[in-house]
Amino acid sequence: MNARLPLLLTLTALLAACGQSPTTAPDLGAAPDSAPVTAAGQFEAGEVIVQLRGGLNAQALGALSSLGVQSLETLATVNGAALLRAQITDGQSVTAKVAQLSQSALVRFAEPNWIYQHQATPSDLYYTNGTLWGMAGDASTPANAYGSQAAEAWARGSVGSDGVYVGIIDEGYQFDHPDLKGNAWLNPFDPADGRDNDGNGYVDDTRGWDFANRDNTVYDGGTRGSQDAHGTHVAGTIGGTANDGGVVGVNHNVTMISGKFLGRRGGSTADAIKAVDYFTDLKTRHGLNIVATNNSWGGGGYSQALYEAIVRGAKANILFIAAAGNSGTDNDAAASYPSNYDTTAAAGYDAVIAVAAIDKAGALASFSQYGRTSVDIGAPGVAIMSSVPYNSYSSYNGTSMATPHVAGAAALYASTHPGASAQSIRAAILGSAVPTASLSGKTVTGGRLNVSGF
Repeated sequence: MNARLPLLLTLTALLAACGQSPTTAPDLGAAPDSAPVTAAGQFEAGEVIVQLRGGLNAQALGALSSLGVQSLETLATVNGAALLRAQITDGQSVTAKVAQLSQSALVRFAEPNWIYQHQATPSDLYYTNGTLWGMAGDASTPANAYGSQAAEAWARGSVGSDGVYVGIIDEGYQFDHPDLKGNAWLNPFDPADGRDNDGNGYVDDTRGWDFANRDNTVYDGGTRGSQDAHGTHVAGTIGGTANDGGVVGVNHNVTMISGKFLGRRGGSTADAIKAVDYFTDLKTRHGLNIVATNNSWGGGGYSQALYEAIVRGAKANILFIAAAGNSGTDNDAAASYPSNYDTTAAAGYDAVIAVAAIDKAGALASFSQYGRTSVDIGAPGVAIMSSVPYNSYSSYNGTSMATPHVAGAAALYASTHPGASAQSIRAAILGSAVPTASLSGKTVTGGRLNVSGF
């Protein structure tokens, strides 16, 4: 998709809405010099994201203090320059503080710590009875021409590989769910012994990391009430195992890693950045074949810091599959993030695939956002049955549900095309889209996902 890249994020109104591990990356140059129109969003009160031009030393700390902010944590280090989550200490509003910091020679850019929400709504309560229509194809049994065509790929023997990894940036997911436990990651680099064996700043990240609660319990559904249903639902669509009597995902075999950043109140820009960088680090330091992250969330405004984290992932050959949003609006006219980011200028290709939702009759879902130049493809997103906590199943609607069909497709392609670049995977998915009347003029491809097309 296309997105203009701003330098200073200047806010004129509060819009209503929907440190641990340094990461080094090539310099992205000066941030762009104009702010785009942003989608509605909320942000953390009393906090800002600040990208310094240098490191966080005593002199920088003193200068920040004189500017009325105090560093809370270092989110990343980019060519020696610190990216911070900072607290406002002088009582100024977030809007005023962003404007003030943006004028300082110490600061490359400053912005709010946006809050994001998942893009789904429950609709009620598998493959053999036709309920799991999103996996069906024209010639499968049962059949549905507007499904993802995954079943036709399975019939050819394309069922995925546990050597392909997908990062789920979302809520956590129930990794011991009967339909998920066979594809849930167990970290070989950091066993549960109370030590940070792999030196990434996260102690005992055996199943991934919970950036929202700052601990390693990525699944809280059984300990903190009814949580992690959305993340568990997403995981089932990507990689629900076959023949377990419940649901099945696009991949029967795949390895899914949790980067939990959505909690009860949603998730912040700061935690999203750490989650994105977590997967980039796993790939670049440990060589895990992470081909994509699934991002079924949105609601914040433009973030230069999050954009640059996505670029770091893009340069590591990780696709960023994103939900287009559930407001039924045109993303060309009013950008929606993160799906409107475009990494082409910084990474040489666009790692972001924005996904709209269609129903079982092929119609663009009434809630789905769209965009002739900003939303890439449609996928099943209405009445999608998948796994939920407590070993159960439920049907949800949303672009959140369409997105994991595409993330799953990326993993399935990678399993049959070893060594394929992220750019090649993207081209295969978009190039095989089936022309669909409801998506003509509403998406870049004008078509819907076709997993059997590659």
